Amino acid sequence: MSMQAHVAELERRHEALEKALREETARPASDEARVNDLKRRKLHLKDEITRLKGTLH
Repeated sequence: MSMQAHVAELERRHEALEKALREETARPASDEARVNDLKRRKLHLKDEITRLKGTLH
């Protein structure tokens, strides 16, 4: 897998986490632990994407 394809996959996973986060927070009784986990995982992916994009330039 090329570096660009890897970054694209990470971006796809980041967007899926964003969607899950929106869905969870829209629920009347959202699970705070799940929300925090989704945010943590999303941030980790964002950091990885930023790091990898820095190596592409």
